[in-house]
Amino acid sequence: MTLDSLLATFLSVPLMLPLIGSLLTGALIGAEREMQAKPAGLRTHTLVCFGSALMMLIAAHQSAWDADFQPDTQIVTDMTRMPHAILTGIGFLGAGVIFREGLSVQGLTTAASLWLTASLGIVYGAGMLELAIIGTLIVLAVLVMLRLMQRVIPVHSALRLNIRALPAYRSADLMALLAQHGLRAGPLAFTQTRDDLTLNTTVTLPRQGTDLDALCAALRADPAVQDISLLPVD
Repeated sequence: MTLDSLLATFLSVPLMLPLIGSLLTGALIGAEREMQAKPAGLRTHTLVCFGSALMMLIAAHQSAWDADFQPDTQIVTDMTRMPHAILTGIGFLGAGVIFREGLSVQGLTTAASLWLTASLGIVYGAGMLELAIIGTLIVLAVLVMLRLMQRVIPVHSALRLNIRALPAYRSADLMALLAQHGLRAGPLAFTQTRDDLTLNTTVTLPRQGTDLDALCAALRADPAVQDISLLPVD
């Protein structure tokens, strides 16, 4: 490649506009994720969007690869394979930012934003700039505006409570204690033998949370309670 051909490529609007657009889109989405202190931020989203657009441009200009082939060589190309390959690869990248922390799963929104960023890069590379810009605005609106709405929407976490106690333990005492700590209990299942009583229920935590240590301490204070377990509901 000569300097003149390289300069001509830089000045080629059909090639440069998708690449510049993908850089800006990836940077905008990545900046939002960066401000939320997410593991995949500005650089990751920018590279994902730019790389997707670059690969799509290569697929869209496959005719440029034919220069070294003989005139009678039959070449079969399928541009639709490239988006499939890109999104499959992004799936592995997205899985790397999903992790469990305490009682909740973190990183799902970032994984979705990576997938959408790659999708927008594909749209840029396919030459549909207007659609890519509209998609970028919608993604930013979802990430920013819906996060603000989430602050006023009640969000509850659920836990599975298992208690093993002496047969004399009363389920009414358990329900009263849960209500005292602001927890809403679901249907109560119990198994009783001659030696012990097992109680199982699903409790819903209020939006502002509750002091689970205090709850466990109150349960342990009852001499009839032998074992307690609190598990997240998948």
